[in-house]
Amino acid sequence: MSKFLHRWLTVSFLNLLLVAVLGFILRYKIEFSLPFIEQKYVLHSHSHFAFAGWITQTLMVLLIHHLALTHGEQILKKYRWLLYANVVTAYGMLISFFLQGYNYLSISFSTLSILVSYCFAIYYWKDLNRIKENKVSSLWIKAALAFGVFSSLGTFGLAYMMINRLTDQNWHLANIYFYLHFQYNGWFLFAGIGLLVSRLEILYKSVKNLKFAFLLFCFACIPAYLLSILWIPMSAFTYGIIIFAVIAQLAGWFLIIKFWITNKDIVNKQFSKHGKILLFLSGTAFSIKLLLQTASVHPALSQLSYGFRPIIIGYLHLVLLAVTSIFIIGYIFSFELIAVTKKIKMGAYIFIAGILINEILLMLQGVAALIYNVVPHINLMLLVAAVILFTGTSIIFLSMLKKQYQ
Repeated sequence: MSKFLHRWLTVSFLNLLLVAVLGFILRYKIEFSLPFIEQKYVLHSHSHFAFAGWITQTLMVLLIHHLALTHGEQILKKYRWLLYANVVTAYGMLISFFLQGYNYLSISFSTLSILVSYCFAIYYWKDLNRIKENKVSSLWIKAALAFGVFSSLGTFGLAYMMINRLTDQNWHLANIYFYLHFQYNGWFLFAGIGLLVSRLEILYKSVKNLKFAFLLFCFACIPAYLLSILWIPMSAFTYGIIIFAVIAQLAGWFLIIKFWITNKDIVNKQFSKHGKILLFLSGTAFSIKLLLQTASVHPALSQLSYGFRPIIIGYLHLVLLAVTSIFIIGYIFSFELIAVTKKIKMGAYIFIAGILINEILLMLQGVAALIYNVVPHINLMLLVAAVILFTGTSIIFLSMLKKQYQ
C-alpha cells in the first residue's frame, strides 16, 4: 500500500510541478517577450492539466486508497489501469494544447479524459455499494462522482457550439462555467469532504449529523450554478432559488465547522499537527470563498466581478490553489500517506506562501481594476509569486523522488 501511494503521489506532485512551470511561463510572457510561445495555448494547457493531471489524478489515488482500506490491497490492481489512462490523457492534453491549442488532437485527449472519468465513476460506485455499512462518507463520495460526470455536459455543450459554429458569447461562457462549477463545487468539494468524513467514521453518532450537511450541500449544488451566470437576466423566482442555495451552503459549512470544534479532542488524535494547520488554511480559504459567493448575489457586485478578468482569475486560483490544493496536501500530511520529511514540509510551506502572495496580489489587481487603476509593477510581482510556487513544488517533488529511489 505504501509503495502504491508513494509512487502515484510522486506522479501527482510531478504534475503539480508542471502546472507551476506553465503558470510561470504565463506570468513571464506577460512581463517579458516570449514570441515563440502562444499565450492562449499555454493557458489552455495549464488549466486542463491542472484539473486532470493534478487535482483529479490525486483525488483518484486518495479515493482508491480509501477503498483499499475496506476491500484490501487486491483492489489496487483493478484501478491501476485507470490511473495510467488518466495520466496518459492528461499528458496528451498538456502537450497538444501547449503546441496547437484547440484542435482535433487536444479535443480527442479531452474526450478520452472524460471517458476515463466515467469508467472510474462506474467502477468506484459499484465498489462503494459492496460496503455493507451505511457510511455517511459514501454519500459524499457518490455525489462527487455524480457531479464529476454531470460537469462533462459543459464540455459537450462547447463541442456542440464549435461543430455548429455558434458564437453566442453568453452560451459559450455558460458552458465553461457549468464545467468549472460542477468540478470544483461538485467533484472536488464532495470528494474532499467524503475523504475527511471517512477518517472520522469512528465517531459514528456524531458523523451521522453530517448527513444533514451533505443534504444541504447536495441540494444547493445545482442551483448554485446560477451564481456563475448572473449576467443573464433572471426572474425574481430564480433569484429566490439562488439565495436558497447560498444560505444552504453557509448552513452546511456551519454544521461541518461545529462538528470539527465539538470533536476537536478526537480530531487532534486523528490528524497530524502540520496536517491540521494546512486543513485549517484550506477551510479558511473555503469560508472566504463562500462569503465572496454570497456577496456576488447582489446584482451590482455580480456585474463588477464578472466584468474584470483579474477578479475571475483571483477567484479561480482561490478555489483551485488555496482551497483544493492546500486541502490535498493537508490530507496527505494529516495521515502521513507519504514520509513527511523536513524538506517536504519546507516545500509545502513555501508553496503555501506563494499561494497567499499570489492571492493578495490578484486581489489588489482586481480592486485596482474596479476603480480603473493599475498597481505599479503588479505583473513582475505576480511573476515572483509564480517563482515561489515553482520553488515549493520543486522541493516537494525532488524530496519525494529521492525517497522513492531510497
